[in-house]
Amino acid sequence: MDPKNYLCFSLYACSRAISRMYRPLLENMGITYPQYLVLMVLWEHGESTVKELGEALDLDSGTLTPLLKRMEANKLIVRERSKEDERVVVVKLAETGAALKEEADCIPMSLLTASGMTTEEIVRLTESINDLSEKVVRAIGK
Repeated sequence: MDPKNYLCFSLYACSRAISRMYRPLLENMGITYPQYLVLMVLWEHGESTVKELGEALDLDSGTLTPLLKRMEANKLIVRERSKEDERVVVVKLAETGAALKEEADCIPMSLLTASGMTTEEIVRLTESINDLSEKVVRAIGK
């Protein structure tokens, strides 16, 4: 059978293709795709705990912590212990990370244009994928 006939392969192949579309845009900014995802959450919320970031991005702390350490070393973010609970690490944008938002604002439109789809089609597709994801997560009991 042709792998393209399977949903899992189609989603995987699409994800890889989208990552390849992002790569040159993000390389110009000096960041990776996972770093871009962290920055998107912080641009929207201003700050976040490591736990909240992990939940938002569906990443465990073993994956997220080294990523955040690299971002802090590159002066994109600042990590601080919470004053209320020292077990909690709060992640905030550093000046460099905040400044990248303006440069990144063109990325969604660039990708929309490259996709050849309308905004409405992208919204419907995103809703369908999110719905599928929620159902799969419920089915596996996560």
